Amino acid sequence: MRIKVGISSCLLGESVRFDGGHKHLRLCTDSLSRFFEFVAECPEVGIGMGIPRKPIRLVGDVDAPQAVAVHDYNLNYTEKLTAFGQQKAHEHSDLCGYIFMKNSPSCGLFRVKVYQENGYPAAETGRGLYADALKKAHPLMPMEESGRLNDPLLRENFITRVFAYYDWKQLVRGGLTHHKLINFHSRYKYSLMAHSPKHYAELGRMLADAGKHEIEALAEGYFTELMTVLSKIASRKTHTNVLMHLQGYLKKKLSSAEKQELADIINRYRTAELPLIVPITLLKHHFNNHPNAYIVRQAYLQPYPDALSLRNAI
Repeated sequence: MRIKVGISSCLLGESVRFDGGHKHLRLCTDSLSRFFEFVAECPEVGIGMGIPRKPIRLVGDVDAPQAVAVHDYNLNYTEKLTAFGQQKAHEHSDLCGYIFMKNSPSCGLFRVKVYQENGYPAAETGRGLYADALKKAHPLMPMEESGRLNDPLLRENFITRVFAYYDWKQLVRGGLTHHKLINFHSRYKYSLMAHSPKHYAELGRMLADAGKHEIEALAEGYFTELMTVLSKIASRKTHTNVLMHLQGYLKKKLSSAEKQELADIINRYRTAELPLIVPITLLKHHFNNHPNAYIVRQAYLQPYPDALSLRNAI
């Protein structure tokens, strides 16, 4: 089963842009589509604007901009775009992520220009109205922009969060219990540690007396913190810390030569000589030869399918 992820239609190569063109993002069609079931929307076409059409821009207050036609400010699409976003946020409650078109006054998630009366954009930037409506409706859902996905670290982080979000929805769908929540946290222990050791410890303390709290309230607080922690970019330092923790489970299983090789590989990753996939692959090899029931459950070693090759570039 592929995971449902929303996307701006133009990124799939659909010719829906104001000029009749598209912004085909091959990462999505050539790679991610093997694992994501994309749900495409073009909000501007969705509210009845034609192809081609007059371009629009954001104007006025950065915190509450208006979407108007570039050459005719009397053509105001603010209410329609916002309402369309709210409608789609309700319809697509089963999405586990969203990829938006960058810089768009309807779909841009970050740094969208908001023009002022003098004709120049404000120093501060805004967010596209459709994207803003979805973000407000689903604040914890992983969301990213087309341009930022060219960055290997941001791409890996986004996809990690999509799969974690999907895992959580599956957990909730199966019925929440304190036991299931503790097991979920146990499986994500090293993933959380890689993103923020401090917040990993705080989540552990949150669950230390889990049985004393109502499961719904506890789960809501936990999920909020989970997605907040995973949104932080894991560094070589924090990854190295996790790799060394995992190495510790093998200290009585490996020969002296194998232990030295593993330590050297982890250190070469730490100093940026090797990508993360190298120590991960070696660790998985050793754990295949020396199975550990606790480690085999860790999401950190397999946060998404290997075929995505995301750790080859970080």
